[in-house]
Amino acid sequence: MGESEVIHSWSAPRSLSTSLMYSFAQRDDIEVLDEPLYAHFLRVTGLDRPYREELLSKMEPDGNKVVNDIIFGPGKKKYRFCKHMSKQRLQGLPDDLMKKGKHFILIRNPLDILPSFDKVVPPSFLELGLAELVCIYNVLRELGKPPPVIDAEELQQDPETTLRGLCDDLEIPFQPTMLSWEAGPKSIDGVWAPWWYTSIHKSSGFKQAKKYPQPFPFSHYDLLEQSLPLYNMLRRHVKRKSSLLSSPLPNPDLPVPANEKLLAWVGDEIVPRDSAKVSVFDSVVQGGDSVWEGLRVYNGKVFKLEEHLDRMFDSAKALAFENVPTRDEIKEAIFRTLIRNGMFDNSHIRLSLTRGKKVSSGMSPSFNLYGCTLIVLAEWKPPVYDNTRGIVLVTATTRRNSPNNLDSKIHHNNLLNNILAKIEGNNAKADDAIMLDQDGYVSETNATNMFIVKKGRVLTPHADYCLPGITRATVMDLVVKEQLILEERRISLSEVHTADEVWTTGTMGELSPVVKVDGRTIGNGEVGPVTRRMQAAYKKLTEQEYGVPIPTYLET
Repeated sequence: MGESEVIHSWSAPRSLSTSLMYSFAQRDDIEVLDEPLYAHFLRVTGLDRPYREELLSKMEPDGNKVVNDIIFGPGKKKYRFCKHMSKQRLQGLPDDLMKKGKHFILIRNPLDILPSFDKVVPPSFLELGLAELVCIYNVLRELGKPPPVIDAEELQQDPETTLRGLCDDLEIPFQPTMLSWEAGPKSIDGVWAPWWYTSIHKSSGFKQAKKYPQPFPFSHYDLLEQSLPLYNMLRRHVKRKSSLLSSPLPNPDLPVPANEKLLAWVGDEIVPRDSAKVSVFDSVVQGGDSVWEGLRVYNGKVFKLEEHLDRMFDSAKALAFENVPTRDEIKEAIFRTLIRNGMFDNSHIRLSLTRGKKVSSGMSPSFNLYGCTLIVLAEWKPPVYDNTRGIVLVTATTRRNSPNNLDSKIHHNNLLNNILAKIEGNNAKADDAIMLDQDGYVSETNATNMFIVKKGRVLTPHADYCLPGITRATVMDLVVKEQLILEERRISLSEVHTADEVWTTGTMGELSPVVKVDGRTIGNGEVGPVTRRMQAAYKKLTEQEYGVPIPTYLET
């Protein structure tokens, strides 16, 4: 007899936890305990079970004694495996339960649990125990030892790989004997086995799940809604995930790591990044039926907010949106999102207003009976182009939309036209792509408006086929204030190729110098004097007392 190292398995009912206990019991270095805290749980909660009296008479009902004398008592083997149900972790148990030993969490999708839940105990939020599993994960993480999380689906699909990975995480050697066991009742079974283990006693290994699941009992729909987010929260910590459609990709690096944790406004609430989702019935999903604006925050103020809101309301009206939020409501959503994120400078907002959720999938706006959906996505985002050394452009074969087809003055989310041009730019390893109008004249790039300088004159295309950008209008005003000659007219591509200077404008990029177009060097290949002059004037404007102040900025 000596001290055994304890391995704690935490799970919800119907999660293959008994199969996993049988698996570990096949090892030559492990002894197992089947729910040692069950009697304590029944005694404290007073819950009724058909085997209650027998269980209380045969098992230790004092939680302190269970933890100190049974779970961490002397053992005959190197390890002791304890199968725990998460709901059995009640307040008042010794701290050693969580502080000592190795822990892991076994989860299973409530979609699979609820249809097979035994009739002995009706399913409930308490019985599922997913909330307590989340608590257990967080307690262990705060103790500095976040537990491995495995999914029952992975265990069924590839038992050996999943068990090898779990053993690696627990720092114990894998043993092939863990993959099978003899069918029938076991001496390690709890007294409740006749009520719960009928199916598992017919098995001799991890049985692969049926290809197609059984229909979901919609009487449990509300319970599924409550529990599924908790399952998904834990599933994010599973290292090895399978997918019906494709192999999972590794988590990519974010352009700005600080944006890994942010809060976004969706509909009528602020939610964490991973919860920031819209309904599959939303018009933006069904047909890109939405309008949007890009906003930038400087020194506690939202730059040109009123102008952006004017354009958003115009776009929404042109698309015949109904039940649009008021101007003040949208402003409040913007301010609250920025304040919650602590974003008062060097940040960008993608503001979207969709036609809203539909009562049934389909094209007709007559299905949109819920009102519009407002999305405020604020990110830490410096200008997205190299505004010091300049950028490179190529001309795309994809033409800009004509007002004959879809008026670009509607700032809509149906951006496939621009995306196709951007793909051409990406393939050419350029920063962006120039888009021409139907007559072959320059319109804009896939993301920004354009300006060229020739012999001291500043030219920009008519906004007939392109969006009349707010940054564009601001720069046009600045050109006049700087006492430069401004012309708004048709510009041919050859004029761009032979320009002295070229720059683009947009909320995300501000003023971005262009040093090469279609392999032609612009000017001397460096940022020109007029461009630098206009960059300085724009920067000065953003630094002045201009823009709508964010409430509480000075207090913060």
